[in-house]
Amino acid sequence: MNDYLVRIITENGAVRALACITTSLVNEACQRQGCWPTAGVALGRGLSAGALMGALLKTDQRIALSFEGNGPLKKILVEADANGALRGYVRVPAVHMEKPDGTFDVAAALGHAGLLTVTKDLRLKEPYKGIVPLATSEIGEDLALYLTESEQTPSAIGLGVFVEPDNSVSAAGGFLIQALPPGDDAIIDKLMHRLEALPSLTAMLKEGTTPEQLIERLFEGIPYTTLEKRELAFVCACSRPRIEKVLISLGKDELEDMLEKQGHTEVTCEFCQVRYAFDRDDLKRLLTEITG
Repeated sequence: MNDYLVRIITENGAVRALACITTSLVNEACQRQGCWPTAGVALGRGLSAGALMGALLKTDQRIALSFEGNGPLKKILVEADANGALRGYVRVPAVHMEKPDGTFDVAAALGHAGLLTVTKDLRLKEPYKGIVPLATSEIGEDLALYLTESEQTPSAIGLGVFVEPDNSVSAAGGFLIQALPPGDDAIIDKLMHRLEALPSLTAMLKEGTTPEQLIERLFEGIPYTTLEKRELAFVCACSRPRIEKVLISLGKDELEDMLEKQGHTEVTCEFCQVRYAFDRDDLKRLLTEITG
């Protein structure tokens, strides 16, 4: 099944919700990164959160979510656009930590001191950037808290990732529910009770629950309209020309030093792990471009 997202709004406009399946793109990202189980769960939650947040954007807009802590994972960075394209990486993918009950300890792996940074490229002069301290170091909880307190949009987020013994991801996805002004206390109360009674989202995804079925379960008896269904995919924006621009930006002195001491260089994309090799002739050509 392809990855996709569904977005709905209640008929009275008081609540909007999104639910997604991200299994394939999360598995691809984790395999490219070489993630150990806990790192894979953390990255998978981040990518699912990115898919949900990206779906709230307008065409040509982009969002980046950065979770940076003092734990062994160091940092999780996810980028998404309004068209369902996502990419992400974890700074240290070789991390696996469990709680006493055997579940993945993402909060400890990320660290309990750090920052959540939300950067939105809304095609204005400067990107919008919101920075808040990590409150729980649980990806969904911290993002929901940010949306509720910093963007004044009461939100609930659920994220789930199932990692197999061979480190492959066999289920991933999530949901986002937001109260919109002027609000409807009766609907909110009903949804809160249903969220509290909801089984493990990871288990539901593993059993094959679809985004539509998840929304139907949460909004049973609450009239709503489906606004869209969009495909999601792992898409990396890197390319050789882009990497060349990065090397040129290092400046003449840096490239000359690289040419003299090494005679070549190799650049690896942090997101997709594709390697770009530049030999002596390539470096000379880039220097010529700088000097004209």
